[in-house]
Amino acid sequence: MINAQNIIAHLQEDAQFLPEDLLIILGPTASGKTKFAVKLAKSLNAEIISADSRQVYRHMNIGTGKDLSEYQDVPYHLIDILNPGDRYNIDFFLRDFEEAYWDIINRGRRVIVCGGTGFYIQSLLQTQPYSQIPVNQSWRLELELLSKEELQGILERMSPPVDFKIDFSSRKRIVRAIEICRFLDQNPDFNLNITKSYRYKTLGLNPPLEVRRERITKRLNQRLEEGMIEEVEGLLNMGLSHEELEYYGLEYKYISYYLKGQLSYKDFINKLETEIHRYAKRQMTYFRKMEKDGVEIEWI
Repeated sequence: MINAQNIIAHLQEDAQFLPEDLLIILGPTASGKTKFAVKLAKSLNAEIISADSRQVYRHMNIGTGKDLSEYQDVPYHLIDILNPGDRYNIDFFLRDFEEAYWDIINRGRRVIVCGGTGFYIQSLLQTQPYSQIPVNQSWRLELELLSKEELQGILERMSPPVDFKIDFSSRKRIVRAIEICRFLDQNPDFNLNITKSYRYKTLGLNPPLEVRRERITKRLNQRLEEGMIEEVEGLLNMGLSHEELEYYGLEYKYISYYLKGQLSYKDFINKLETEIHRYAKRQMTYFRKMEKDGVEIEWI
């Protein structure tokens, strides 16, 4: 059990933690981020800004794990701001975040950021102007045919900006780096919008693996009992297609497969549970990458 009061006392005594700084609460799915953030918010006179790429959508409560009842009387932001069918990206998030941030600060309250979308959080803490470069699907289709070694060879012959850090850990990231370098070469006058990076303190929740796995299984069963399948049926009745549902994450993707008859109920449950475990592992991998990139995380 995390002793929230000790952490609050530590934060209140920390002279480096200023009222305008962000307190970040991150961690993999089912790590207890929301409940912990609410405890801190009540004691620090804070409001919570969600850093979750899916909780922005209305009518997607169970599948995205909003758990709105956990907020109690703590105000929250960037949840339920778009309709199903809309698309959200990092540029929209940074714009909406800044608006919410200044609204909270100007009312004399602190800001707590809570979420598991590592890319969103890192973009707040470290300026990443190259995320604005648009995706080029035709280039991607062309590059996907090449091996990792061939992709590295192409990148070595290019001239990336001196401040552009290239991640060679996966084919996907190498392809993105080539895409960015090509775009900048063809659009030398492109105006990179340098966003503000915030002062921050980051707390990471990382329960033991066996605890995390148990929580994921328990939470999946609970959400099915709460009507997660019926939630997806409601989205289909609203006009979303099965193809669109896949965009909104694992729960919506695999429930769609089940409703289309592509998976039995048992296979659907087993597959979805396995993929959620894998997703949690990928989240932790990204958080470790953030640390390598210079983001300080105090793990609890």
